[in-house]
Amino acid sequence: MRTVAEHRSAVLSLVAPLPAERVAVGAALGRVLAEDAVAAVDLPGFDNSAMDGYAVRAADLVGAGEGSPVVLPVDGDVAAGDTTRHVLPPGRALRIMTGAPLPEGADAVVAVEVTDGGAQEVSVRLEPEVGRHLRHRGEDVRAGTVVLTAGTRVGPGHVALAAASNIAELVVHRRPRVTVVSTGDELVPVGGVLEHGQIVDSNHLMLRALVEAAGAEVAAGVHLRDDADTVRAFLAAPDGDPDLVITTGGVSMGVYDTVKEVLTADGGVEFTKVAMRPGMPQGCGRVAASGLPVVTLPGNPVSSYVSFHVFVLPALRRMAGADPDADGRFEAVAGAAWPTAPGRAEMTRVVEEDGTVRPSGGQGSHVLGALAGATALAMVPEEVAEVGPGDRVLCLPLLGHHRGCG
Repeated sequence: MRTVAEHRSAVLSLVAPLPAERVAVGAALGRVLAEDAVAAVDLPGFDNSAMDGYAVRAADLVGAGEGSPVVLPVDGDVAAGDTTRHVLPPGRALRIMTGAPLPEGADAVVAVEVTDGGAQEVSVRLEPEVGRHLRHRGEDVRAGTVVLTAGTRVGPGHVALAAASNIAELVVHRRPRVTVVSTGDELVPVGGVLEHGQIVDSNHLMLRALVEAAGAEVAAGVHLRDDADTVRAFLAAPDGDPDLVITTGGVSMGVYDTVKEVLTADGGVEFTKVAMRPGMPQGCGRVAASGLPVVTLPGNPVSSYVSFHVFVLPALRRMAGADPDADGRFEAVAGAAWPTAPGRAEMTRVVEEDGTVRPSGGQGSHVLGALAGATALAMVPEEVAEVGPGDRVLCLPLLGHHRGCG
């Protein structure tokens, strides 16, 4: 059997970062930068006030205090967005709002709270130092400097910084396009009428949801019956013009494991057993007729779900331009004992709280109830015979769950 690491490497060898494209900064959320982003303007773009108050010359307020206020005439107002180039003469003040440009000659701002708030003249109860409550041009960012580096996955804060730096477009990797294929005569679409021996095709919707949660696009989603000619024809020219095809079901040792039958004859895909539980039957390679990479997952829902996180998610990250190893894994303390599978890596669905993890329920490959409640996978190495309370375990966060957020 392959180790988990060996099969993960085999899947990753099939993919590379996708080509870059230029998109509007507001459309870049979740994308990975293919090039550095360079500021087009200084931040701030001009000296401005950090407070609502009065622009002053600090030398005019020497000796001002609670018991000895200094009164200055007020020459007018400077609002945020005011494009007039105001000049502050000695011995006077200008009322100024937060973010408004600093008048020429002013070297400090006193907050309205230390004044009487006057409009014609103002009584100031503070002796300010030069530079008080000022934001200086370029103190945050200088035009021409790199503000976001290639490889960054763009979040809301990155969008804010790029927009403030007047960067209208970002160069990002294209999102991976994935075609999801479920197989099996026993499958019925959700909402359908189930006959004896039939089950709902939950894997199809589950994998679509996982693809989208990973930041990729579902190029197409289909269900194929256990008919070799149908499966062969579809895989030769899959719907949606995808970058990757994921199948679920038909990869084990059964007589009707059609995906394995077709792709084994095709010759471009290798099927193997991976030393893990759940998710032992796996396959990956390229469809000979199309050259497209394909990852074949087991049909058991939990096995398929776990396998997606362990093998498909790193591939999607690489295709999107991200580091496949930057997956957020963390160490936690086992809060309970649980058995492992001798000779196989145990992928235990766990709930994490305050650095402690416990199995989320039944761990069978068909048990969906525990899957829905899990927040992470505890990845127990194959040489560990049993996990005991207090043992440290390496965990992989599950898509849709953020640590500390429930």
